[in-house]
Amino acid sequence: MNMNIKNELLKRLFEAEGKPISGQEFADEFGLSRTAIWKYIKEFEEEGYEISSIKKKGYVLIASPDRVNTANIHKYLQTTTYGWNIDYYESCDSTQNLAHDAAQADAPDGTLVISEEQTAGKGRLSRPWNSAAQKGIWMSLIVRPSLMPQQAPQMTLVAAVAIVRAIENVAGIEATIKWPNDIMLNGRKITGILTELQSEPDRVKAIILGIGMNVNQDEEDFPVELKEIATSLKIACGKHIDRAKLIAEILGFVELYTKMYEKHGFGPIKLLWEGYSNIAGKRIRAVMLNETVEGNALGISDEGLLELQLDDGTVRGIYSADIVIKD
Repeated sequence: MNMNIKNELLKRLFEAEGKPISGQEFADEFGLSRTAIWKYIKEFEEEGYEISSIKKKGYVLIASPDRVNTANIHKYLQTTTYGWNIDYYESCDSTQNLAHDAAQADAPDGTLVISEEQTAGKGRLSRPWNSAAQKGIWMSLIVRPSLMPQQAPQMTLVAAVAIVRAIENVAGIEATIKWPNDIMLNGRKITGILTELQSEPDRVKAIILGIGMNVNQDEEDFPVELKEIATSLKIACGKHIDRAKLIAEILGFVELYTKMYEKHGFGPIKLLWEGYSNIAGKRIRAVMLNETVEGNALGISDEGLLELQLDDGTVRGIYSADIVIKD
């Protein structure tokens, strides 16, 4: 099946908003036979779409399954660029790996690589990430901002602010940001962000924003070792969340704040980030690869570093670490 035609056909069914479209109308529009259109319709039904065939009138989309495919996301998308080019998979090893390949093959700015499940999802420091099928958001966004390579790490913080704003709008609950790359609800993790860079010495070629989010898991969906440290939006707010709508909202805010960062620098993003931070003013332990330090978190610097005041009064800028909140 031609995925472009399939996506456009499904998009037309959504846009019809309950009005029937005849097989002949589809055939004329897409340059296909009515039999080919019928085969597409049958494939949609096998994927869980409920489509009614009304005699002498045509096809009507009655209900759509909970999928994060192109048509379902585009139904909600209001961006200029981000998310209009989507590589969708039922299953893959890691969207981050696929996005790197796509970026190197000159995928356009704002290309989204997304999968219903990952078999080898990864987080920071290549740690495994549990990516259950059709329960969460497992995606990687290719962005090509006008930034210098040294500005790329701050995109993790740009994405974090975008995600908490999107959660507010769609789920109606306020999440917090745990530096550098976690989104938290009630002290438990719901989202991890992985930012990776493709660059030349003097310019960013592409930033790959990997986002893994627990959305519709129930308590029993988490393995024993994660039950105390992970949660989902559904558990927190008590309702099923439309993943496609949430994705569209995230893309909208990432586009908005990336443009803001390009135009005005990190200052405005820093203010937004600090408003959602759960560590400012708290005593924390920062565990780095070769060192562990403790102190009071002051906030973040203009470069996105965690500013930690040690017990001797000196202020240390932490580039990357695992954070343990002590109080």
